Amino acid sequence: MSPIHHAPGLMSSAKALMARDLRLLWRRRGDAFQPALFALLVVVLFALGLGGEPQALSKVAAAVLWLAVLLAGLLALDTLFRGDAEDGSLEQWMLAPVPLAWLVGVRTFMHWATTALPLLVATPFLGELLHLPREQLGVLMASLALGTPLLSLLGAVVAALTVGMRRSGILVALLALPLYVPILVFGAGAVAASAQGLDPIGALLMLAAGLVVTALLAPLAAATAIRIALN
Repeated sequence: MSPIHHAPGLMSSAKALMARDLRLLWRRRGDAFQPALFALLVVVLFALGLGGEPQALSKVAAAVLWLAVLLAGLLALDTLFRGDAEDGSLEQWMLAPVPLAWLVGVRTFMHWATTALPLLVATPFLGELLHLPREQLGVLMASLALGTPLLSLLGAVVAALTVGMRRSGILVALLALPLYVPILVFGAGAVAASAQGLDPIGALLMLAAGLVVTALLAPLAAATAIRIALN
């Protein structure tokens, strides 16, 4: 079959899966706010812990915001495929006429859009709470825009590896955190370099390169892990 006939199937399956995820998200809208509330809680606790001093907060604002976004995404990571495994949807994915990696990629995109994207939009507000210098906001937004999809893609592989286990929340965190540390280092490091008057483009390019490679390989790896877990 020619590629022309594949495109409608891929797009229609993606639209159907995204519509289903949005409906489920609306039904569980209380749970959907948990990552954002958790990130806000982390920011507030850091602000209180440092005494609310603007000078002290401005020095660590970028690192705190990066850490808050990372932990908020980690909070929702265990549920990435678990609901579909429990209701039998993953078996239907494997029987679907579209590649499993495509459906995994769509689900990962929805995870990023519903957990990291709202935090990305709220970053300027959270930055004001931490007295983030205005000149650092652009670099911080760029690093988050490149780094948060990378976190979701790597997290999808970890979630797929543990989808067949019960109560794997701690295991997911233990497996994901070592993969997340380099992203945190480059993301916060880009803002730190900008604050010191250095060029942050090197760290941003590393994040961009990692995102391109991971976007190509992570859905395939996660799909393979799901097949192994369900067989």
